[in-house]
Parts: sequence; C-alpha cells; structure tokens
Amino acid sequence: MLDEEDFKPVTLDDYDLFKKHYHEYPQVHSDNTFANMVCWNHYANYAYASLNGSVVLSSTIEGKTRYRTPVGPPDATLFLDVCRLALESGDDQPLVLIDSLKREWVKHAFPDLTLVPAREYFEYVYRASDLANLEGKKYFNIRRQVNKFRKRCPYTSEPLSDGNIDEVREFLSRWCEWKGCDEDSLLAHERDAVFFGIDHYREIGLSGLVIRVKGVVSAISLFERLNVTTAVVHFEKGLSDCPGIYKAVNAETAALLAPRFTYVNRESDMGIPGLREAKVRYHPHHLVEAYRIRHSDLETFCNRGGNEQRAES
Repeated sequence: MLDEEDFKPVTLDDYDLFKKHYHEYPQVHSDNTFANMVCWNHYANYAYASLNGSVVLSSTIEGKTRYRTPVGPPDATLFLDVCRLALESGDDQPLVLIDSLKREWVKHAFPDLTLVPAREYFEYVYRASDLANLEGKKYFNIRRQVNKFRKRCPYTSEPLSDGNIDEVREFLSRWCEWKGCDEDSLLAHERDAVFFGIDHYREIGLSGLVIRVKGVVSAISLFERLNVTTAVVHFEKGLSDCPGIYKAVNAETAALLAPRFTYVNRESDMGIPGLREAKVRYHPHHLVEAYRIRHSDLETFCNRGGNEQRAES
C-alpha cells in the first residue's frame, strides 16, 4: 500500500530514472517533466514514489500537498491509494493535472468520480512551422512586428553554451531588475527557476537559444523534447529597446525546432488574462487539457465506497 514514507524528494540524481520512465510513458503536459520539477523545486517541493512499474508525483506548496495520477500502466489499486493520500492532504484540490488520456481511464475505471477542468493549466500547442514562418492573414500583425524588429534591430542568434552562459546570467539579472523580481514573489520564484535551468541545463536535458542585439545578449529561450512529436519551451525572456523581441525569439526558437518536431508546447497561461490573450493570438493547433479532483468530490467518492465502484481497468 502506498504511504507518505514511500515518497522521496526529486533531485538532480533522478534524471536517468525519469528519462527512462518517460521514454516508456511519454508526457503530453509539461508540468511533470523532470526539468520543470527540478527548476521549480525550491517553490513546489516535488517528491515521487516508484512502485509497481509506476511513478507517483506530489508537490507541496505552502505546506499543502497535491498528488498526480500514477504515471505507468493502468493500476486501479494504486490510483485508489493515491486518492486516499490526497484525501488526507487537507488541500481543496488534492489531485491535480490529470491529462486527457488519464482522464479517459479514470472515467472508465471510476465513473462516479467527478473531474473538473483546470482551464488555467491547459497548455497551448502550436504547429512549429506556423510559429516559425508566420504565414497567412491570421499572422499578419505578428509577422509585421517581427519584420519591423528585424529591420530596426539587426540581431544574431546562437545556441546556449558554456561560452556564453555568463553573459546569459548577466542578461537575466538585468531582466529581473527591469521586472522588479524582488518586489513580486511569483517573479522571484521564476527568477530562481530560470537561473537553475541555466546553471544545470546540460544535467537536465535542456537546450537554449540566445539572441544578441548589437552584440549584447537581449533574449533567451530554454526548451527540450517533450515527446516524439513535440518540444516544450519552458522559459522565454527578452529585454531590448526595440519592441518585438519576444515575437522574434518565439519565431527563432520555432525555426530551430521545426525540422525535428511537428509541434511546440508553450505551456499554460496560469489564468492570467493578458497571457491568455497573447497565447490565443498565436492560434494554437490544440490545447492539452488538464483536470483536477476537488476534495469534496473525492470525499464523496470515498464515502460511497470507491473500491466497490472500480470497473475493470
């Protein structure tokens, strides 16, 4: 039976374990990726338990723990163990980030269990070629801004490397000063996450793109392979006197990824209206949906005898 003592913190030493497991069970949502977990560990305190060929993830923020559905072969008994732990966590949303494939299995195995869409965690997935080429009327305004940037601010691009990493760190410090990271707790956490990603990019399987304007690092992106068809962009930062640099680094990153991947996942909008509008403006090919189970629904399910409701999985 799964217990809290079975969980241990996610650390850099676990890279090979997750790489092997996710090769067998590819991810479609970026939140469970190893890079995301270790970069945001200072905030979300990720932990995992490995048993019966599955990995169960949890995160603990401000003393409240949330769980994820097991990553591995269908296992109704293990899922019920996770439900039991989640019910004890005290959080109002103790089971989160259930993607569409897992949702279908849960609804089949436990049809009386209520799953609620978590719109703020839906991820935006685009055709890489669309973001790279910006062709057609729907991209007219974005294409115009990118072209204007290219004319006003001639730039060069290069891969993130040990040779430019110190300049990237200096750029990120300037970006944080400009954004006021010290006055905003979310930005402060993001600052720590992106610096961790830069400092350990080789160890956690990240690649990066660096854009220079007048020889000075002015934008970066950090990304990785999510699955065989999709890359995921974890971080994208820009700082320049020339408007349009974010659109330029977006296009340059997509152009770099397009020969290898059909799609680019640009993660969620976190429920921020302005960010949602910006992501919609790029015309996603599809959204990776995410669902949660509320504490009240989980309690009702368990009180009705969740074990007895289990269907053949």
